[in-house]
Amino acid sequence: MFESIRKALLAGLGAQEKVKELVDELVKKGELSETQGARLVKEWTEKVGKTGDNLSQSVTDIIHKTLEKMNIPARDEVERLNKKLQALSAKVKRLEELSGTGKISDD
Repeated sequence: MFESIRKALLAGLGAQEKVKELVDELVKKGELSETQGARLVKEWTEKVGKTGDNLSQSVTDIIHKTLEKMNIPARDEVERLNKKLQALSAKVKRLEELSGTGKISDD
């Protein structure tokens, strides 16, 4: 999936270069003024940026949903569980020290 997204984004960058080349050519031919050409490139770039943001959010949503379906915990969940484990380990160590033997017995 990453490779497909990468190729799409790179194609988008190539398209941006083509748009700039086209606008430059229209300016050279006198079909557009430099101001019009600059404005056209700016508008196109802004629209592409918004589309890129939407694409990025969509990809992020898809990845999160896929991880949920696969039952893979998110980073914050793993960090929360690690903190709980550390707290429990510290409690067990204190209990062992309180028992005087260093080990808790089942007797």
